[in-house]
Amino acid sequence: MRDARLHAGIPIKPVYGPEDLAGVDVERDIGTPGEYPFTRGIHKHMYRDRLWTMRQYIGFGTPSETNARFKYLMAHGQDALNVAFDLPTQLGLDSDDPRAEGEVGRVGMAIDTFADMEEAFAGIPLDRVSVSLTINSMAAPITAMFFAVAEQQGTSRDRVVTTPQNDILKEFVARGTWVYPVDPSLRLVGDLIEYSARHYPRSNPVSVCGYHIREAGCTTAQEMAYGLAIAAAYVDMMVRRGMDVDDFAPRVSFNFTCWGKIFEEVAKFRAGRRLYARMLRERFGAKNPKSCMFRSLIGGGGSSFVPEEPENNIVRGAYIALAAALSGAQTMALPTYDEAYTIPSAKAQLIALRTMQICAEESGATDTVDPLAGSYYVEAITAEMEKKIVAEMAEVERMGGIVEAVKAGAIQAEVARQAYLFERKLASGEIPKVGVNCYVGDQRAAADQEVELYSCDPKVSAAQVAKLEKIRRERDHGAVDASLARLRDAARGTENLMPPIMDAVRAYATLGEIARAMKDVFGEHKEPVKFA
Repeated sequence: MRDARLHAGIPIKPVYGPEDLAGVDVERDIGTPGEYPFTRGIHKHMYRDRLWTMRQYIGFGTPSETNARFKYLMAHGQDALNVAFDLPTQLGLDSDDPRAEGEVGRVGMAIDTFADMEEAFAGIPLDRVSVSLTINSMAAPITAMFFAVAEQQGTSRDRVVTTPQNDILKEFVARGTWVYPVDPSLRLVGDLIEYSARHYPRSNPVSVCGYHIREAGCTTAQEMAYGLAIAAAYVDMMVRRGMDVDDFAPRVSFNFTCWGKIFEEVAKFRAGRRLYARMLRERFGAKNPKSCMFRSLIGGGGSSFVPEEPENNIVRGAYIALAAALSGAQTMALPTYDEAYTIPSAKAQLIALRTMQICAEESGATDTVDPLAGSYYVEAITAEMEKKIVAEMAEVERMGGIVEAVKAGAIQAEVARQAYLFERKLASGEIPKVGVNCYVGDQRAAADQEVELYSCDPKVSAAQVAKLEKIRRERDHGAVDASLARLRDAARGTENLMPPIMDAVRAYATLGEIARAMKDVFGEHKEPVKFA
């Protein structure tokens, strides 16, 4: 008999029955949709009342090019935006910085000043379109630019809906676009959470992102465990800053991936929702039910797609969409079939959008709330997944907690170890990948396939630099210098840094200048190297 187990290491039985639910208390553990502990979803009627938000990840080249792609997808039914920024922007480098050479506009939109953000959102009504900003170390200044655009449009603050990722701990673990050391980086996360809670009540000032940790190589259970541990660290930080948990927790959001086995992903999210709800109520004393809601963007992991026979990725995307729907997503984003080898083309992004729309309108996945509830198999592996997640969270605590484990490089080393083990299983065929390590076709024919490759035009960098130079010539230099001096002074103290950052943005200080002003005070992070 063929052996089967989940990526989380849970062995799968050939048949499940009532005896597998012996330890499950239906009322306590499963409950009712829209009610604590939200195992069956955070809303009573889920997709019967409102479909998930469809939010493809978009951004490349100049702000004007990205603006055109925004409008293209919105014209085809996309109802929200998810913005990609180039690496210089993510790292707080201006487009004319020598370290930005060759990367301007390559993997996302280039942003140097408030003027670029104005261009990116020209003609997009920010009182009606919610926007995710995939930015972390530079979340404070980039979100400040977004707030300034909303101000310029005359949008009431209580109508602005934005979600900066602002999850710096997972950057230290998985992606590497950190700038400042851990403690001042956490201060910036907290400053944006606090400022948003007080001034932009519908914004989601942090999106805890297990997604990238999973993409970096951790297991399914670790993805959820590390995400929950990071969320707990942010909540604890804000409570210690003097905020009531119910004043900010309702706007905490999550971003997780969904590219493994369908039922494993469903179990991960069901277990994660109830663990988070219990943590907020029992550990942090949350009284508002909304504080306990695990609101999630579920995006397919791009690493699950392969360049071999790329059209197969369209099929993989459809299964990811189904898994995300069955998992209870509030927002969905899919990788595109060409994402394994290029920046997504307009055609590929439209296919991904249509895939979500077909799942929503034609598959029947939205007809009833949590259609897998009560399945012997799903409920049994949800219980097992919960145990795995709890065990991984206990291991994090044994390391001294997520912040100390990140500072020491312990989490990073464990993720790297798991990535190595996963790649070995792919190479051996233990984890099957159709067209790659099983059912492999004629590779010579595959090599001759015509594929559309994105080419980063060198003119993008030249255009950005020319625009940047023009801004520098024409702005009020006194106002810029004064705003940056105020920012440095504030960084030396303990006040919230968002107001001086807002002032610098409005004066058209560059992103690099704002980042450098804080770097003068905070210094730069030095990555710890630790081997598991």
